[in-house]
Amino acid sequence: MAVHVAGLVAVGFFYVVILLTGILASRKSKQVEKKCSGRKSEVAIVGGRNMNVVICVFTMTATWVGGGYIMGTAEAVYLPTRGLVWASGPFAYLVNFILGGTMSIFLDLSPTLSILISAAVSIIYTVLGGLYAVAYTDVIQLSFIFVSLWLCIPFMFLSPAVTDLSQTIHLNESNVHSWIGEVKLEDAGKWTDDFLMLAFGGLSCQSLHQRILAAASSSKAQVSCFAAAAFAFIMGIPSVIIGATAASADWNQTEYGLPPPYERGEAGNVLPLALSYITPTWVSVLGIGAIAAAVMSSMDSALLSSASMFTQNIYKATLRKQASDRELQWVTRICVLLVGLAGAGLAFNRSSILALWMLATDLLYCVVTPQLVCVVHLRSANCYGAISGYTVALLLRVLSGDPALGIPPVLLYPGWREDDGVITQYFPFRTLIAFISLAVVVLVSCLVELGFNHNVIPQSWDVLDVFKKKIEAEEDEKPTPLAHEGKNLVLHTSF
Repeated sequence: MAVHVAGLVAVGFFYVVILLTGILASRKSKQVEKKCSGRKSEVAIVGGRNMNVVICVFTMTATWVGGGYIMGTAEAVYLPTRGLVWASGPFAYLVNFILGGTMSIFLDLSPTLSILISAAVSIIYTVLGGLYAVAYTDVIQLSFIFVSLWLCIPFMFLSPAVTDLSQTIHLNESNVHSWIGEVKLEDAGKWTDDFLMLAFGGLSCQSLHQRILAAASSSKAQVSCFAAAAFAFIMGIPSVIIGATAASADWNQTEYGLPPPYERGEAGNVLPLALSYITPTWVSVLGIGAIAAAVMSSMDSALLSSASMFTQNIYKATLRKQASDRELQWVTRICVLLVGLAGAGLAFNRSSILALWMLATDLLYCVVTPQLVCVVHLRSANCYGAISGYTVALLLRVLSGDPALGIPPVLLYPGWREDDGVITQYFPFRTLIAFISLAVVVLVSCLVELGFNHNVIPQSWDVLDVFKKKIEAEEDEKPTPLAHEGKNLVLHTSF
């Protein structure tokens, strides 16, 4: 297949628009920096904590509605072994990074070149403008995703290759209404685990809290969260419809031919394949723009959040406590570049889009969410418990294996199955690991505190100065005695 010239021009134009928007947003960022009375590095990280509520809604929604979200949802609906009931993303996000080389399907470009172009554009405007560039480009990207995907759907229904979705289809070796799917009793544990992971794992995502802190007030932050929840759910509907359409399509009537994507091992790319082969050419061009927008909207958020975490939590807090604002800004930019290159490398992984999308939230749910619960709700938790819980959760998660990364499981939970040499855990092991981690944090924190308070553990062993700082904080909270305190004001004598 020759290079799709019209599609290449359209995507090039879209990338130029996004890049120019990012550059213009960087000017806005510099203007805010001049007016900022606090640390200028906060402008790049949290937008100076004064971002418009409309922009907050757009950027929060676009952060979740990424390439993994729209392509992973379509893949779940299309797969004969899953179906709509397994597409828990839209529902889970209603309660609460992925970069792929999808342009090659439409434009016949090298996947390597497609990945590098997307990564380069995202890195450039994120480095230049920080959160303002990310937020302003998110407005364009989200709008383009919404309009383009909904515009593609009528043309898919009008295609002669697509039958009535209510009819029985066996062309992809699936059962009746395979795109709806079913959750059998023996699969309920895995379904529940996936849903809880997506619903609660995202709560500990840096990108979410970065946008909450960027809002001008707590009330505006709440409005942004509630509005983004609704929009994220709505944005998942086109992917569901496209996945169902692809499952009901007679691929033999398209240029793609037989066998269908599932049998070729290309179910992860079913959304761009459906847009490319089931819709007219000019519509497929809009489709690639929508996917490119989704990929970039997630990538820029991941770049900035990862870079800001390293800058604030590691570089400034540990390595260079006296670092200036200008130094922190440059560290953030360098980190954006490094994380972008690492993300581009991950995109060369040929695993399922759905699997990688789930993996992105997996570690957050198992390892970080218990830490977040302790920080917010349990004052008794301390660093020793946190480190213990983190270590136990990470160890258990690695030992549980992961097919997407090719890690075989060492721990086999009840109900595990092996298919084509790949072991899948159907027990809700991620949720179990999260609770174990939470229990370890609480238990170790209490034991260590009791040990230090009763002098069972020498104070010299407090290498993290947890209890020394706690004592100092308690002394600072004590009220300062007044000059007349402890005296009889009439007799001027002590009592």
